[in-house]
Amino acid sequence: MSGDVRGTQEPARGRVVLAAVVTLVGALLAGCTSSGYDPTPLPTASAAPSPTSSPSPSGSAAPVCDDPLASYAPISPLPAPGSMPSGSTMATIAERGRLIVGVSGDSLLLGARNPISGQLEGFDIDMARLVSQAIFGDPDKIELRVITAAERIPLLEDGSVDLVARNMTITCARWEQIAFSAEYYRSGQKVLVPLGSSATSLADLAGQRVCAPAGSTSLVKLEDFPEVVPVSAATHTGCLVKFQQGEVDAITGDDTVLAGLAAQDPYAQVVGPAFTAEPYGLGVNQANTDLVRFVNAVLAQAVADGRWTQSYDRWLADALGAAPAPPVPDYGRG
Repeated sequence: MSGDVRGTQEPARGRVVLAAVVTLVGALLAGCTSSGYDPTPLPTASAAPSPTSSPSPSGSAAPVCDDPLASYAPISPLPAPGSMPSGSTMATIAERGRLIVGVSGDSLLLGARNPISGQLEGFDIDMARLVSQAIFGDPDKIELRVITAAERIPLLEDGSVDLVARNMTITCARWEQIAFSAEYYRSGQKVLVPLGSSATSLADLAGQRVCAPAGSTSLVKLEDFPEVVPVSAATHTGCLVKFQQGEVDAITGDDTVLAGLAAQDPYAQVVGPAFTAEPYGLGVNQANTDLVRFVNAVLAQAVADGRWTQSYDRWLADALGAAPAPPVPDYGRG
């Protein structure tokens, strides 16, 4: 692209049109789920007893966190689909007839609605469908609820969803409120800037407005760069609209998310090396450690049989390169 000098009016017109399109898509996605199921709150976590085959001792998810990546050992053996342990969280889900998962609806490549099929799809969606497959023998017995980043923890805490599969970084602070699966993907925070910008990192954006979603670790990380002006939006798509309308100068977030945004805006580019490590985990209600153990067994099986790599290759390889080695799980908790 060197030597390709674009007039200022052409990008401006293009970005305004793109902003209008993104705004319309966001409005269509708001509040949508991926099935005809009526949203049904789960029983409170305390109402679901733990199975004898995978005990969930009271207080085992206490807010003690020497290692945020340490999760619970996988249930062994992994129960066959349709044969969940009596009294377990998985049995409660099976009796309901569907797994309820909070996901993104606008994170291209991770969790976004296909405009042709209307289905939510992406790498995170695949991880959720693996769990549905393991419980029911059917990946489609799942209700995908589109939620914002800020809603992830509250909806897990009040039992509205069984899992959250929404590029959620595992942190000690979050372990105080919820539980996590073992790490299933390692991302890193980068910056999206206008095409042709000389900036290569947040350090190059002194005095400029940088957007990140409310409730995200990306927004918190901006506190380490007091020279930039933080701006929040409900979602990364909201940040993209602000970027295209000239309300912010850059967007920061996980490289996986920014790759999806750049694919939607020909006047944007993702720059610089990652300046954080963002280990993703599936979020679970803190009391449901039996479900965490079950999910960890499912993820380990998907790595072993190649389904993890197949999903990466389908969604992320074109934007981020060849599949890395899957994260090595840490089962040091409890």
